[in-house]
Amino acid sequence: MQHAVGSPLPPPHQPGHGPAAGWSPAAQHQGQPVPPAPGFTAPPPGQMPPPPTDVTGHVTLPPGGPVPVPGPPPPATSAPDPLATTMAVLLIGPAGAGKTSVAKYWAGHRRVPTAHISLDDVREWVRSGFADPQSGWNDHSEAQYRLARRTCGFAARNFLANGISCILDDAVFPDRPVVGLGGWKRHVGPGLLPVVLLPGLEIVLERNAERSGNRRLSDEEVARIHGRMAGWYGSGLPIIDNSQLDVPATARVLDEVLARSIASPPKW
Repeated sequence: MQHAVGSPLPPPHQPGHGPAAGWSPAAQHQGQPVPPAPGFTAPPPGQMPPPPTDVTGHVTLPPGGPVPVPGPPPPATSAPDPLATTMAVLLIGPAGAGKTSVAKYWAGHRRVPTAHISLDDVREWVRSGFADPQSGWNDHSEAQYRLARRTCGFAARNFLANGISCILDDAVFPDRPVVGLGGWKRHVGPGLLPVVLLPGLEIVLERNAERSGNRRLSDEEVARIHGRMAGWYGSGLPIIDNSQLDVPATARVLDEVLARSIASPPKW
């Protein structure tokens, strides 16, 4: 049986009762009081229990703005502790450098709330019509890359504005403005701290071979990307060669590098 939109629904049938027993649609529309359920005693008027006080209400969130350049610590204080500092970090490196693994580990072992934002993950939010750069860098793949980077920037600024650090990872090229640092600086802010992970070619080839799906590249593509990443040498950005380092050791070196970057932000 169909019911008009907005009309009250009948109660469920009970054994031994007809579908209309004990229920009157007319009473609902005429404002007549509904009798309490059996066994329920309503409190006297004016003695209703107070509303619960342990529920959350609307939480006002500060809007996210560009992340400013961190200032140097006061002379009288000790070196900055990157484990307890709210910051935005961009981890750069070729495919197979270990960016995502290091970023996840670093974010999960800090003394302040920290979020990991992976550009590849955000790009792959597009399920139908995903433009995979491996199939060719074209207007569609570039547009989706730019959109994902801007989305990551929005997320990072909002996290930072609410006291949550961020570490982002992306394969940023030193000689290609489209996927360069300029976009990240524009979307996140000048206070973003870039760090390059650049292990040896044989290491990234081994790690790439362990991947599957569209995250796995051909050996030729890995070698080409790795060669272009060498352009970061001499750029002034801190570089970590994690060829002989596992993930926890790389995260410790990253903390040391970030402590220096906070004290003296790199020029980029």
